[in-house]
Amino acid sequence: MNRNLDIGLLRAFAAVAGTRSMTTAADRLGLTQGAVSQQVKRLEEMLDCVLFDRARRGLKLTARGDQMLGHAKRLLAMNDEILQEMTGPAIDGKVRLGIPFDLVSTYLPLVFEGFAEANPRIEVSLNCATSKALLASLRDGSVDVALVEEPLGESKGECLSVERLLWIGSKNGTAHRKRPLPLSIVSETCAFRDPIVEALEARAIPWRPVFEYGTLEATMTTVRSDLAVTAFLGSFIPGDMEVLRRDSGLPELPNFTINLYESNIETNPAARQVADYLRESMIGQNRRSA
Repeated sequence: MNRNLDIGLLRAFAAVAGTRSMTTAADRLGLTQGAVSQQVKRLEEMLDCVLFDRARRGLKLTARGDQMLGHAKRLLAMNDEILQEMTGPAIDGKVRLGIPFDLVSTYLPLVFEGFAEANPRIEVSLNCATSKALLASLRDGSVDVALVEEPLGESKGECLSVERLLWIGSKNGTAHRKRPLPLSIVSETCAFRDPIVEALEARAIPWRPVFEYGTLEATMTTVRSDLAVTAFLGSFIPGDMEVLRRDSGLPELPNFTINLYESNIETNPAARQVADYLRESMIGQNRRSA
């Protein structure tokens, strides 16, 4: 007797596998936690195997679950592609997306997960630069959509999120106590540089640059090595870094916003699709973290 896999069960399973959380997967799917749990259970019963190890803290895929995840992703991608082709006009085209260095590995995976599967005909290329450089690229038309970090209240773009700018350093490090303060920033055009310098000078805290020209990875290496401190948006601080509290002796930094800018939207439907996806994903992300 032939049996058919339920796409809804596969989507619930893939969401849980991607987030390692029934609650987060439920928020992403617009369902209750109980409904998602039941869907995963039904899939396990249908396949007669255990997909998640629930004995440990958090959820972890079993060997069979890991095997099933690859199959599920392929089936979901095919399902979504068929629906898009058969029920609406296919959107294709090339989109140049600008994004600051510090958001590439932290922000982008959170909000852009699933975009390629849902929009297989859209080719996205990344332009990684500082926020000031991205604004220039928007003006000259070399990027179509950009995420830009700007001080709260100074933007002409669409605000997607408000974030605290926080000092960070190596765990159990001492660099924040040194004077002059060793400071590591990717570039002189970094959006955070001027507010950081202004805050330090307002408190008469001397500082010296440890690293100002290079990649984000190199900057973070200086911080991990306790050679310097830097600042990051609160929601995107790497897990191996330590937030430096008020008693660290460093001044409070201003709030920043992540703003969405669009260019060539009217003549590029693919760019509009990317902008809409970023907007909706960030709204969902903010709702889950609220």
